[in-house]
Amino acid sequence: MFLTRLPQVVGASLLACALANSANAFELSSSDIRDGATLSTAQVYSGFGCSGGNLSPQLSWQNAPAGTQSFALTVYDPDAPTGSGWWHWTLYDIPASISQLPRGASEKTLPAGSQQGRNDYGSQSFGGACPPAGNAPHRYVFTLHALKVAHLEAPPGASAALLGYLINSNRIASTSLTPLYGR
Repeated sequence: MFLTRLPQVVGASLLACALANSANAFELSSSDIRDGATLSTAQVYSGFGCSGGNLSPQLSWQNAPAGTQSFALTVYDPDAPTGSGWWHWTLYDIPASISQLPRGASEKTLPAGSQQGRNDYGSQSFGGACPPAGNAPHRYVFTLHALKVAHLEAPPGASAALLGYLINSNRIASTSLTPLYGR
């Protein structure tokens, strides 16, 4: 009798494990942006023909995996017509004790020890959405990376390519939100 019920027992056990793991999943959330929703003008760049607030959204996260020593945040537009996408923000060396960033985070309000890489606008700050007029809405991928090191070995003003390499080499887990924006 047990052997005939084995598939049901195994299936129920796997479902219980999956539900328990999803309840404690590493998760990124925001009061300003939502997956698949349109960005507000607050997160739109001010320049390049765009008129927005150029403010980073509020972000918070929970359930970082065991072994997390720091976080990195990347904001990337894979739809930019450049052949390599467009990097809007790279923030790294965020202490493991931090679980949120305020709306409009800037050098003055970032967690102590955090560093910003150079974005594709050429600055070391958040650069909002500004896709070419007439393009279909672009995806803006906000990804928080849990890292196994407390500090990335990056020079000041590091490029997104170098930071991407260092992040990928030291990542334990990541979680993303992907809002959209077009004009």
